[in-house]
Amino acid sequence: MFLNVFQSGIFQRQFRRQLWVSLSATLITFCHGIALGWLSPMLPKLLSPAETPLSFSIDVDEASWLGAVISIGGITGNFSFSYLMNRFGRKVSIYALAVPHTCIWFLFYFAQSIEMLYVARVCAGLTGGGMFVVLPIFIGEIADNSIRGRLCSFFTLTMNTGILVGFVVSSHIAYHVIPCAVVGLPVLYVILATRYPEPPQQLIRWQRVEKAEKSLRFYRRCDGPNVSKEEERAYQKQFDEMRLAIQQQDKDSDKNSLSFSDFFTKRSLKALATGLVLMIANIFTGTFAFNNYMSNIFDAVHTKLDPNTNTIIIGAVQILGTLASIYLVDRYGRRILLIVSCAGSGIGTSAFGLYAFYAEEQKVDLSAFSAWLPVTLMAFIIFIANVGVISVTMVVLVEILPHKIRSVGTSFCLGCLSFFAFTSLKTFPLMMFHLGLAATMWFCGVVSVICLFYVVVCLEETKGRSMYD
Repeated sequence: MFLNVFQSGIFQRQFRRQLWVSLSATLITFCHGIALGWLSPMLPKLLSPAETPLSFSIDVDEASWLGAVISIGGITGNFSFSYLMNRFGRKVSIYALAVPHTCIWFLFYFAQSIEMLYVARVCAGLTGGGMFVVLPIFIGEIADNSIRGRLCSFFTLTMNTGILVGFVVSSHIAYHVIPCAVVGLPVLYVILATRYPEPPQQLIRWQRVEKAEKSLRFYRRCDGPNVSKEEERAYQKQFDEMRLAIQQQDKDSDKNSLSFSDFFTKRSLKALATGLVLMIANIFTGTFAFNNYMSNIFDAVHTKLDPNTNTIIIGAVQILGTLASIYLVDRYGRRILLIVSCAGSGIGTSAFGLYAFYAEEQKVDLSAFSAWLPVTLMAFIIFIANVGVISVTMVVLVEILPHKIRSVGTSFCLGCLSFFAFTSLKTFPLMMFHLGLAATMWFCGVVSVICLFYVVVCLEETKGRSMYD
C-alpha cells in the first residue's frame, strides 16, 4: 500500500519541495511530541518518593495539575500566535514557536520544585497552541490542492513520532540526560526555517507581488532553468488565479470589514458548530488523556507486561494510524475517515471499559488475558482514532471555515480545544480515582457515539475544497 505512495502523490517531482518544507516546519511538532510523551512514563516515578529523579515527589492532585496546566498555555498560545501570524506573517510565527519549546528543556533540567515543572508544561502548551494555529494554515497555503490533506497529516505524524520517542527516552534514559539530548532540535528547526520563503498568499496581501511570484515558483518548483512551457503556463495560470482571488477578498474586506455579523451567517454558524464538535471528538474520545496517563491506565488493569513497555507499543501504533490516514485522506475523503474513527473509538473504549470493570472492580481473574488483551484494545483505540479523529480534524477545520473568519474561527476552535484538553487532563486522573477506569472509559465511548451521529448527519465532505472560498 505505502509503496504506491512513494511512486506517486506527494513524492512526485513537482511536490517534493512542498514535502521538504512541510517536514522542516513540522520538526517542531516532533519536538513537542517528545515533550508530551515525556510525562506518561515519568509521572509514576515523580509520584513515588523512592523513585523520583528530583529532590521532591508529587501527589495525585499535583499530578493532575501537571497534566492539565499544558492547556492553560495552549489557550494563550492559540490567541497570541494567531495575532502574531496575522500581524507579522507565517514565518515570524514559525520562528517564534522555538522559543517556548526551548524553555521547556531548561526548566525540566533545572527543576527544584513542582512549580518549575508547571511552568515547563505551560511552555509546552504555548508551543502546542501556537503550532495548531500556525502550521495547518501554513502547510495549507503552500500545498497543492491534490496533496493538501496528506501534507497536513504530517503534522500529526511527526507529533506522534515524537510522542513515541518521548515514551522511550523517558522510560529508559536518565532524567537529566533527556533535556541535553533534545534541546538542540529547536535550533535545527530554526535553521531549516531560514531556507524557505513566506507563503505567496501572505506576500500578495502585503502587496509584494514580485516576491509572491518567486515564492510560488519555489513551492511549485518552477524556478529552475529546465521549466517546460507547459509547466510555465500552468504556473502562470495558478498565480493569476491566486492573485485575483486574494485581491477580490481584500476588496470585499475593505468594503465589509470583519464584524460579529460575519460569524452569524448560516454557513459560518454551521462551520463553527462543526469545528466545536471536532474539537470535542479530538479530546473527549479520550486519546489525548490516554497519551498523558497511559502508564497509569495499564497499571490500573494489572497487565502482565511492564506498563512503560505497553506505552511504547501504543506509541508505535499511533504512527501506523497516522500513516494510514496520510494514505487514505486524499483518496477517500475526510468524512468517511471521521465516521470510521468515531465508530471505532466508541467500540474500543466501551470494550476496554468492560475489561477494566471486571479486572479492577469485580476482581475477576483475567490473568490469562492480561498479557495481551489490554494492550490490544488500547492499540485498536489509538490506531482508529489516529486514522480520523486525531489526524483529519485540523485538515477539516481549515477547509470548512469561510475565508473571512478562518483565522479568528480557527483560534476560537483551538481555544476551545485547549479548554477541553485542560478539563480532560485535570479530571481524567480524578475520574479514574473516584469513579474507576471503567466508568471513565464508558464516558469516552458515549462521547464517540454522539460525535459519530453529528458527523453522519451534518458534516459535508471537504476534499478538494478551495482555500479561497
